[in-house]
This record gives sequence, C-alpha cells and structure tokens, in this order.
Amino acid sequence: MGLPSNLSPDEASPEWMNKGDNAWQLTAATLVGLQCVPGLVILYGGMVKKKWAINSAFMALYAFASVLICWVGWSYRMSFGDKLVAFWGKPSVALDEKYLLRQAFLGSFPTATMVFFQFVFAAITPILIAGALLGRMNLIAWMMFVPLWHTFSYTIGAFSIWCPDGWLSKLGVIDFAGGYVIHLSSGVAGFTAAYWVGPRLGKDRERFPPNNILMMLAGAGLLWMGWTGFNGGAPYTASTDASLAILNTHVCTATSLLTWLVLDIAVSGKPSVIGAVNGMITGLVCITPGAGVVQSWAAILMGLISGSVPWYTMTVLHKKIKLLKHVDDTFAVFHTHALAGILGGILTGFFAVPKLCRLFYLVPEWERYIGLAYGLQIGQTSAGLRQMGAQLAGIGFIVCLNIVMTSLVCLFIKLIVPLRMEEGVLQIGDEAIHGEEAYVLWDDEEKYENTQVNSAYDADEYPSVVSKTVSELQIV
Repeated sequence: MGLPSNLSPDEASPEWMNKGDNAWQLTAATLVGLQCVPGLVILYGGMVKKKWAINSAFMALYAFASVLICWVGWSYRMSFGDKLVAFWGKPSVALDEKYLLRQAFLGSFPTATMVFFQFVFAAITPILIAGALLGRMNLIAWMMFVPLWHTFSYTIGAFSIWCPDGWLSKLGVIDFAGGYVIHLSSGVAGFTAAYWVGPRLGKDRERFPPNNILMMLAGAGLLWMGWTGFNGGAPYTASTDASLAILNTHVCTATSLLTWLVLDIAVSGKPSVIGAVNGMITGLVCITPGAGVVQSWAAILMGLISGSVPWYTMTVLHKKIKLLKHVDDTFAVFHTHALAGILGGILTGFFAVPKLCRLFYLVPEWERYIGLAYGLQIGQTSAGLRQMGAQLAGIGFIVCLNIVMTSLVCLFIKLIVPLRMEEGVLQIGDEAIHGEEAYVLWDDEEKYENTQVNSAYDADEYPSVVSKTVSELQIV
C-alpha cells in the first residue's frame, strides 16, 4: 500500500522533509515575527511618552528590516555555518536555492525554513536592546548600531551556544530557546549602550508616563502569545517536547505576573498595570533557557522567583546601587532581560530533567545534561555540578562578550555621528526627528469651529465642545 498522494515524496517535497514539522516551524517563526512587528512596535509606541511614540516604534521596525538583510547577506552562516574559530562561523550568503532548498543542519525541513526561523530570533534581540535607549538615541547612530552589533556580537553568541560546532554547545550549556543568546545578550548590551549614549532629558527621566496603556497591553499580549512559537519552535519538530515547552512557558509567565502584582499591591496598595507587564516579561525570559527540559512544577517555582527577584532589584536595589541609578535604562532591560535571563540559566542548570534533555538534544549520553537537583537525587552530584558550571560559564561569556563588543561598537559610531540627540531635538521629539506626530486630528493652528466632532455632536448644540483646539484635546 502506497502513501497518500499528498504525503508522497516529489521534487518539491523530498523524502527527508517532514511536512508537519516544516509547517509548524514556519508557523512558530511567524509567531516570533509577530512579537516584533507589530508586537514590540505597539508596546514601545504605547509605553513611552507621547512625544517619543513614533521614534520608539520606528526603531523597532527599522531593526527588524535591517537584521534580515544582514542575515541573508552574511550573518546566518556566521551563526550556523562552517566554523571559522571556536566561537564564530565563516561569513557567507544564504540566498542561493541550492543552499536554501537542501535539508537544514537540524530538523526535517529545508534550510530556507531554518534561515527564516532563526532570523526572527536575531531580529528581536536588537529590538529588545532598543528598550534601554528610547527617548534619546540619535536615529542615525541607531541605524549604524543595529547591523554592527548584530554582526559582531549576536553571531558570536549564537554560534558559540546554538551551533553544534560552537564551544559552549560542546561544553553542554543548556539554552533551550535563547535565555542567553537573546535575553541575557540584549539586557547586558542595552545597559552598556545606555551608559555610552547617556541619559534622557532630566524631565523625561523624572516623568515618563505611557501615552497609551491599552496599546501597550495589546503589544504585551502579542509578545506573550508569540512566545508559543518562541519556545515551542526550539525543538525543531512538532514533538511532545514542544508541547511541554509551550505549557511551561505560559505557566511560568502567569505565575511571574501574579507574583509581581501581589508584591506591588502589598507595598504600594495598587495593582500596577506596568508592573504586571514587567512580571509577564521576566517570566517569559526566565523560562526560556529551560522551557522544554524542566517539569511544569519547576516552571511554577521559576515563575515565583522571576516575579520576585527582579521586582526587588528594580524597585529597591535600583535606588541604592550607584551604577544602576547612573545609567538611564529606559525600560529597565537590565532587570527584565539580563537578570531574568541569568536566573533562568541558573535555574535550568538546577531543574533540568535528564529524560527531557534526551528528548530535546536526542543524545544517548544523558550524563551530559542533568540538573543539579536530579544529580543530588540519583547520586550523580558531579554530573549536576558539571552542568551548573557549564551554565555559569555561558553566563560569564555572554556578559563579557556584550560589554566589550557593545562598547566597541558605540565608541566606533561615536567617531562618526553623535550617539545622543541634540538638546533641542530632545525637547521636541517625534516632530523634530520624523516631521510626524503620533496623535494628530487637526493641524495645531486649526480649530474645531463649524466642524462636527462626530455624528453625535451638533455645533450649535455643543458650542463649548467644537470650539476647543487640538492642543487642548491632545493626549498628554
């Protein structure tokens, strides 16, 4: 009995390709792409002060497009291609159909699918960095920063940890879906870049209210739901481990959000919506290094820790530590991404289950991937300590890499253009940079006189409404 015609191999569907895996991988990639565009575009646009809405959203949109050209031009193969040195691949294009249509280095789908899937991860990383720089970075400097940092920092981290030839991959570091490569990198790089760029205006730093909290929540929702593809696509197959990773992701995130919310209520007496979003993000970040290799009860514990430790560092320690106070990290990516990524990496080293690691890595030598908790339980303490050591080595490498490379990139750009906008531009914001405003109903000089506000109002019946100027109605 032969296969159904839709499953039979042909020139477009070779024998090595699994159609289900290919469909899931493209779906997962699209979900991660939606986290960027429009997810973080909307989140940033709504979470900043009104005068920075367009610039902040555009920084995210630009980074998404810029990284794609770098990715297919040279950086995909620097991250996942032939080894140049122990931590870096050889640059080469990923544009030829002979290369793109052959089987990917992992998984039962084409290289073209892998290129797209890994691109959206590469793209979201500098967008997260932007969260530390909103409200003052020179746009031309940002346009230079993205391809330079992507080429000389992201590719090194990705090759070292995710490429089978990378030195940290061979060491046995567990980074299921990017807790190190994406979140720890973006948190450290964002904080470092914020140091070199300098702070926002004093008045912006003192008071920086969101211009549209509902839009912020819409972006946060896309970010949360998009994480289904972020962690669910990491096994490169539509497997049981992918299902577990997705469930763990949402369990940890919900726990973290609720933990942060309870702490806010206990201390301030009010449930902060922005605080809830921060708790959501720290939960998503913390579970990412171990989403498919820890038990679901461990995901709850990770959520409790990710919702409390970053809350404490952001609300208490931040005011006491001189460096944290000095560096203007607009959206606190140091706390929400760097610290949460470190916590996730360490907790993954503690809670990683040998069986789940075998399902994910598909390797027979289970001793290589065993969490310290299970090592202590089954008398394999040395294996557990070895895994914890590998996790700490990965953290140290990513931190040092991003401090050094981000500093070098910023100093290089500074030789060409200023990193920070001029004071006059900082006073005005979007209109000075883009010649556009986020919320414009009429020209500022124009009045509503003799114009119906909407079909429910009549100019004669409501003269006090229709005579108001736009400047009186603008969102502040």
